Amino acid sequence: MSFRKRNIGLSTGADRQNPAAPPQQAATTPESNPGIRPSPDDGRPTTSTGAPSLDNLLAGHGGLPIGKTLLIEENGTTDFAGALLRYYAAEGVVQDQKVHVVGMPEQWGRSLPGLIGPAEAADDKQDKRKGERMKIAWRYERLGEFGTGVAGSRAPAAPSGDQSQAQNGGQAEQPAFCHAFDLTKRLTHPGITNITYIPLAPSNEPLSVSVHKRLQAAIAQSPPNTVHRIILPSLLNPTIYPPEVCQPENLLPFLHSLKALLSSPTVRATAMITIPLSLFPRSSGLVRWMEILSDGVIELCPFPHSADALATSGAATAHEEPPQGMLKVHRLPVLHERGGGSDQNIGQDWAFTLSRKRFEVKPFSLPPAEGDKEAQDGGAAGGMPKKADLEF
Repeated sequence: MSFRKRNIGLSTGADRQNPAAPPQQAATTPESNPGIRPSPDDGRPTTSTGAPSLDNLLAGHGGLPIGKTLLIEENGTTDFAGALLRYYAAEGVVQDQKVHVVGMPEQWGRSLPGLIGPAEAADDKQDKRKGERMKIAWRYERLGEFGTGVAGSRAPAAPSGDQSQAQNGGQAEQPAFCHAFDLTKRLTHPGITNITYIPLAPSNEPLSVSVHKRLQAAIAQSPPNTVHRIILPSLLNPTIYPPEVCQPENLLPFLHSLKALLSSPTVRATAMITIPLSLFPRSSGLVRWMEILSDGVIELCPFPHSADALATSGAATAHEEPPQGMLKVHRLPVLHERGGGSDQNIGQDWAFTLSRKRFEVKPFSLPPAEGDKEAQDGGAAGGMPKKADLEF
């Protein structure tokens, strides 16, 4: 039987010898880089793609995990995938990450969208505007906001800045994980000069080998904890890449070497690749191999540029913008052996909308079908009173 009093914890020998000694501090965690946060699914370090809705689509990680590649395929002659690349690059510049662009001149970096602010603040403003439009009844508009009357006067005053900081323990606000950008403006940031442009200059070595060596050298020259973003716009486009790149013996080894570079434990990098399906369809074996070697694959299918197509694929409400195309999810960055991520978004009907300030992915829904006008007119003529004739 134990004669120890209850509700008294056992102390170590060092504490019993020196009761006045301060408690030992917990092990310090390594300082996290800006723009990196753990995945809510399995805790892997994750970075944002620059589009919040696209972050939420990637297997529940809330972003693109470190060491993964995202392949964006696009049909037609539009450039929605190019806009996503600019969001991705602008987010890396704002977060002071290293951005490496393959095959593009410096003019490409000068066209990055301008910064508005955190994406969370932009979403809150949009939700507030939607709430202001939705009114329950016209008579409630004359009433003030909830809590501004007698009950509101009894509410305690909001704490000042010093008091709120004291209540929060003096902690500073967390840096934004994803930012909002405006495509009509141009990004002005000191880090925009740090973008590395890797040209496709001819050399004695194969193009895939020369590009891989330049990427590896640029990453090796950076500090060890630097986060890198590798961008390959319009891969295999004949206006950018030489014809020999389209050969499988040149392209597939480059993708294998890129995957090995991202999987290195000393490299913290992500990659985003775009490819035009109008030139290289998914039925070709080369594109299928590219999808196998990529961790995430999405396809953008823009609607035809006609009023009838936009009308038949209208938004869910009158205040929402009509979608500009369908988004198909073919593959997501899921690690099955570790149990991380979820592929439930594969096969779902998604639509995308690109506006001046955001790229939004939402479930696709058709507008309600119109009823038979003749039947409605006949029912109204059968004795049903009109709304104007009703008296209350």
